[in-house]
Amino acid sequence: MEIVFLGTSGSMPSPHRNVSAIAIKRGGEIILMDCGEGTQRQFMLSKLSFMQVSRILISHFHGDHFLGLPGLVMTMSLNDRTEPLEIYGPTGTVRTVQSLLDINLFKPTFETRVRDLEPGDEVDCGEYWLKVTDSPHQVPCLAFALEEKLRPGRFNLEKVQALGVPEGPLYRKLQQGHAVDWEGKRIAPEDIVGPPRRGRKIVYTGDTRPNEGLVPFARNCDVLIHDATTESTLEEQANKYGHSSARQAAGIAKRTGAAVLFLTHISPRYGDPEAIEADAKAVFPNSHVARDFFEYKVPLPDGEPGPQKEL
Repeated sequence: MEIVFLGTSGSMPSPHRNVSAIAIKRGGEIILMDCGEGTQRQFMLSKLSFMQVSRILISHFHGDHFLGLPGLVMTMSLNDRTEPLEIYGPTGTVRTVQSLLDINLFKPTFETRVRDLEPGDEVDCGEYWLKVTDSPHQVPCLAFALEEKLRPGRFNLEKVQALGVPEGPLYRKLQQGHAVDWEGKRIAPEDIVGPPRRGRKIVYTGDTRPNEGLVPFARNCDVLIHDATTESTLEEQANKYGHSSARQAAGIAKRTGAAVLFLTHISPRYGDPEAIEADAKAVFPNSHVARDFFEYKVPLPDGEPGPQKEL
C-alpha cells in the first residue's frame, strides 16, 4: 500500500503545491481522499492512473477539496470508463455531487454511487473498512480512516515441512484456515498458522481544529495525515478559521501513538515549510511536511519502515 500526495496546499494553489488530494494505491485500486481543483492534471504528472480510482472521499465542501471532481469524472468518461465509481462525503454529498455532475451537460459512461456519511459510519470495502468521525471546522467535515481487516497469521513453513505435507493446494487450504488430512493425520490450521495479524491503518483529518475526539479514532495508526496550515506563531488565527498548527497536529499524533505524521494543507504563505516541520518535530520527531508527488510505502505492522522518496 502506497500513499502519493497529489496536492498539499491549503485554500488555493501555490507555484509549488496544488490543493488537497491524496491518493492511496492498494493493489489495483486507488482510494482518493479529497479532489481539489486540478487533481486530474496532478494524476497525469504522477506515476498513477486516475482510471484506477475506485472510491473518492470528500472531507468537506470547501472549494479546495472538491472542485476537481466534475473535471475528473468527465475525463474518466472521455477515456471510456465503465467501472462504477463510489463517492462518499458528509451530509449533502448526494445533492452536491449531482449538481456538480449536471454541470458537465452529459451523462457519464459509468455509474456513480454517491453516499452521505455521518460520524460513526463504517463502509465495508471487502479487505478493508472505511470509517469516519467528525472534524471540527467551519462547515461539516469528516475525518477518514482506511483500516485493513485482520490478515492471516504467519505460515510456519518449517513446521509444515517437518510434517511431510507437500507444497501446493494443501498449503493454501491451511493458510485459508481449513484443516487438511495427510498420511492419516488431521492437521489443523492453528497447528501451522500463527494468530491473525492486524492490517494497516491510515487516518486523514481533512481540515480541522485540534480535535481530541480524533485520538481514540486514530489510535495506533500507521500513518496520520493531519491539517497543519500554519506554524505555532499563527496558531490562534489558524484555530479561528477551523485549522490546526503543526505543533497541534504533532500533539495529536503523539497522543494517538501514530507511527508517522504527514503534515498537509500548508498555507500558501509558506514558500519554505521549514518552520512548520520544525514545530512538529519538536513535539513528535517522526513528522514530515508532505510535498506534491511525495510517496510513502506503508509498511505492514510487522515489517520494515516504509521507504520515502520524491517522484
